[in-house]
Amino acid sequence: MQSLITLDPIQLGWSLGLILLAIGLALWQQLGIVQSLALATLRTIAQLLIAGYFLELIFALDTPWAVLLVLLMMGMVATGVSRNRVSTKLPRLLPWIGGSLMVSTAITLCYVIMIILRPDPWYSPQYWIPLGGILLGNAMNSSAIAGERLVSALSRSQVEIETHLSLGATAKQATMTYRQDAIKAGMIPIINSMMVVGLVTLPGVMTGQILSGVPPIDAVSYQILIMFMLAFTDLVATILVIRGIEYQFFNKNMQFLLP
Repeated sequence: MQSLITLDPIQLGWSLGLILLAIGLALWQQLGIVQSLALATLRTIAQLLIAGYFLELIFALDTPWAVLLVLLMMGMVATGVSRNRVSTKLPRLLPWIGGSLMVSTAITLCYVIMIILRPDPWYSPQYWIPLGGILLGNAMNSSAIAGERLVSALSRSQVEIETHLSLGATAKQATMTYRQDAIKAGMIPIINSMMVVGLVTLPGVMTGQILSGVPPIDAVSYQILIMFMLAFTDLVATILVIRGIEYQFFNKNMQFLLP
């Protein structure tokens, strides 16, 4: 199998031709996205270059504290993005989302790295950081989708919920349908991905490994592991976030309150 073809600055420069063609098509169709596309291109270059040099430093340090710092930084960014997508009106949502994302990611990472992979040393940034980033990114998206769905459903269903409460239902019973629908909505992306992986799409991790010279069957093995990790992490994070949102719509007397 051919070894990895390393991209030099000239080759990367040629890749900008794809963006220039995209900008030309956007101008032709008068889409009004040229400025956004250009800004996104600049941010992609800057952010990935910074991330690359930063990770090289972390890999060189090779300490558990550096790995933990990177994971916490990624968790903070994911928390802010998820919270902004769900709602900015719920005052105690930020720490709850942060805790949910970090707990779900930590459980999955510890299980996979300590029981399945068992690298030497155990804190190897080669495994913790890439896997942690994948898990946090997917958990952020699933929890944001579910949270946004639940906030919207509860906000427009005050009469129905209060009717259930007046008939003796608990807060949990009154919101069960909305909670279940929100969790299912958050799980749709990963379930859809699992349904077509290998048939319609070749995931980025698997593609990257194959491009780097890893035998396809080894790349497939890692991709199977990652898909299972994502399914578990997304579900745990979504359930925890949904529970935190639900609590903020009720007071201590279990009365329904709109934020």
